[in-house]
Amino acid sequence: MTAPLRVVVVDDHALFRRGVVSEIAGRVDVVGEAATVAEAIAVIGDTEPDVVLLDVHLADGGGRAVIEAVSESHPTVRFLALSVSDAAADVIGLVRAGARGYVTKTITADELVDAMGRVAEGDAVFSPKLAGFVLDAFTSGTAATDPELDLLTAREQEVMRHLARGYAYKEIARELHISVKTVETHASAVLRKLQLSSRHEVTRWATDRRIV
Repeated sequence: MTAPLRVVVVDDHALFRRGVVSEIAGRVDVVGEAATVAEAIAVIGDTEPDVVLLDVHLADGGGRAVIEAVSESHPTVRFLALSVSDAAADVIGLVRAGARGYVTKTITADELVDAMGRVAEGDAVFSPKLAGFVLDAFTSGTAATDPELDLLTAREQEVMRHLARGYAYKEIARELHISVKTVETHASAVLRKLQLSSRHEVTRWATDRRIV
């Protein structure tokens, strides 16, 4: 008999995370849970799962930070992003980091279990709309490394994308679960590193690169 898939679930919303675990328990072996980047890195190191079900935005950073922290030390672990966000920038960012798939939270439990199994086997799995983003990005070359974008940390990239979409500082703070002062600090870093002078220029910069 084939051993059940070993899965870690990473999401900073406890109610949603527990709901996912409840839905997939019995069909996979949930060997760990985490709510932050630090917790995720620790639990992945302790359990060495087959698949990590990973949210894009976490309280202390993004899913990309988790992948980058453990990919070299645990090369057999596969990552499947599960997020409410269907923004092209989020999808491409996680794929560039090493995720094997990206699905949105509208997915059914049966579809999610199937997606995790396929990712564990090495397949790339994306919701239909998101697959188009990935195809377009690699066809046009926008998935290649962007030296300017890579000047920004994972958190600064998250703040930049929200700024480019017109979010106010208070809204960004609420979305990313950080203080307004922290948002201001990251926003200042974004402007300085990209050599921009206003939110309008951030929007234009991001739009030109098709990352919002």
